[in-house]
Amino acid sequence: MPPATEEPGLAPIPDPGAGPAPTPESPRRRRWRRVRRVLGIAFLLFLLLVGWLAITAPLSKSLEPIAPPQITLLASDGTPIARMGAIVDDPVKANALPDHVKQAFLAIEDRRFYSHWGVDPRSIARAVWANVTGGRTQGGSTITQQLAKFTFLSPKKTLGRKAREALIAFWLEAWLSKDEILERYLSNAYFGDNTYGLRAASMHYFYRQPEKLTKAQAAMLAGLVQAPSRLAPTKNPKLAEARMRLVLGAMADVGYLTEAEAKAMRTPRIDVRTRNTLPTGTYFADWALPEARKQSDVGYSRQTITTTLDSRLQAAARRAVNGAALGKAQVALVAMRPNGEVVAMVGGRDYAASPFNRVTQARRQPGSTFKLFVYLAALEAGWDPDDTIDNRAIETGSYRPKNAGGAYSDTITLEDAFATSSNVAAVRLFNEVGSEKVIALARALGVTAPLAEGDPSLALGTSSMTLMELTAAYAGVAGNRYPVEPHAFKAEEPGWFESLMSGPDSFSSGDHEAIEQLLRAAVNRGTGRAARLPTANFGKTGTSQDSRDALFVGYANGLVVGVWVGNDDNTPLAGVTGGSIPARIWRDFMVQASGKGQRAAPVKSRPTDPVQPLDVPDIGAIPVGESTQVGVQDGNAVITTEIGGTRIDLKLPIPKSEPPPPEPQPQPP
Repeated sequence: MPPATEEPGLAPIPDPGAGPAPTPESPRRRRWRRVRRVLGIAFLLFLLLVGWLAITAPLSKSLEPIAPPQITLLASDGTPIARMGAIVDDPVKANALPDHVKQAFLAIEDRRFYSHWGVDPRSIARAVWANVTGGRTQGGSTITQQLAKFTFLSPKKTLGRKAREALIAFWLEAWLSKDEILERYLSNAYFGDNTYGLRAASMHYFYRQPEKLTKAQAAMLAGLVQAPSRLAPTKNPKLAEARMRLVLGAMADVGYLTEAEAKAMRTPRIDVRTRNTLPTGTYFADWALPEARKQSDVGYSRQTITTTLDSRLQAAARRAVNGAALGKAQVALVAMRPNGEVVAMVGGRDYAASPFNRVTQARRQPGSTFKLFVYLAALEAGWDPDDTIDNRAIETGSYRPKNAGGAYSDTITLEDAFATSSNVAAVRLFNEVGSEKVIALARALGVTAPLAEGDPSLALGTSSMTLMELTAAYAGVAGNRYPVEPHAFKAEEPGWFESLMSGPDSFSSGDHEAIEQLLRAAVNRGTGRAARLPTANFGKTGTSQDSRDALFVGYANGLVVGVWVGNDDNTPLAGVTGGSIPARIWRDFMVQASGKGQRAAPVKSRPTDPVQPLDVPDIGAIPVGESTQVGVQDGNAVITTEIGGTRIDLKLPIPKSEPPPPEPQPQPP
């Protein structure tokens, strides 16, 4: 059958075998489909933004103070030593505040607070118009935006930050009630004088709780938020009063007050009752504060934390330092218990002039105090104090250290080499033991400073470190428990199981006795004689190249003390060695720490008393000629001389029937 033909003016005849013709999509439907697609993408982006906010801007942050709360550090006896941080107090509750207190802030900061959704287009438009027309500069941020800004964001004024501020404001409005937002805003706003939050500000300026503020007091506090540092009534009372009048006028405009009430309002009297007479920083406080922050709870309450600092010993340390003839040099002293409790710290001559802490921040060469690690490694490797080592000048090789004063001999015992601080003997011993063992032992004792492996100059203390870690290493020797971690707060004693599984290391009794024999010799008859005490004392002097650093580190009477003297610019010291000023500072501190203003007279022993020949004060060596000295040591007359470059010590016992010689004042080496 032939196909039907179209006739003019008639609709085409459909083919019975063909399917239904597709209905053309109307433009309206196409537009709706595009809108749905855009809405879907927008909803997906919104979900992503919500997730991003949940991670980067948790609501809990608005419940925390924006400034670290004030912490007062106490000495171990309860004496306040420093106060740091912001003055904060408990958050306020909106339903507990009088209406006029809330109205004062709303009138001057955000009149449409209870009607907008976090961002107020009217305020933004009004601020833009005022700024464009040259009127009084205004801000368009709502209270919600201000809370978002100082709780979550940095103070940088950028378009990106403003966008995030608006987004977080919407987020806060969606999850918090208006009263909750107002409470968090009032509890975190800055009011000047290092005071954060309405309660702290109310107590600081008027000595009353915010629930009892008068209208004039509330208006003055509300006016401070715009420029707290400039408008604080304790600093600029006239500016604060002028701003208060502006707030009262705003309250009258809104209808919270009548014009007559606003004009008749008298300026409130400031009542500041607490003054911070404590320093806001000391060398010890600066070091202890980070750990104090970790110990304090996150919240608005002020914290009072007791430290390990001993106020009596701190005063003794300051007296010992102030009494030294330092010239223009700087000084540092740290005293700790063998368990690492720091009881005194002097980080420099004057904190106000230089808060740089030379105990914890300065990295200087320890000089011969580093020889402790060399000799300890040798003792652990099987050497004994009586073993001898070559003490002749080093004439070969690229590194040729010299002995102070040019004193050499064919051989010398380890004890004498340590006592006289022989450099050539220390370098030879370092090479014999190996740098790996020396460095490993220093690491075990807690030294974290870089140590050059294979460098023989390391034996003489050429690697820089802090006085704190060096003194802590000596504390590990003093208590024979290492490593020792210096701390400013009492540490919990580990349980027996914890001590068994991961307790501190210790030296064998033989090695510990041997190193103390060497440390004793260095003080009693070696380079540290100026530090000698009438009790058991142990220590070592240290002087870096060209006398740029002078140190004495040692322990006695349950205290481990490190002293450093030097110039901040690393220039040489004039005639200062570790055995001179540092040793004398160390001794002066130890004498005062023992509670004795001056050295006690020797106690006469009875026949039944146990004999303690060690650390009996010796008479300083008396020079007789160029190479001969005469003195008294351990109850013996000692004649030291050199024959053919070889040192010879001749000891002659003093008859017991003769009275003991009077104890002399220590002489510098």
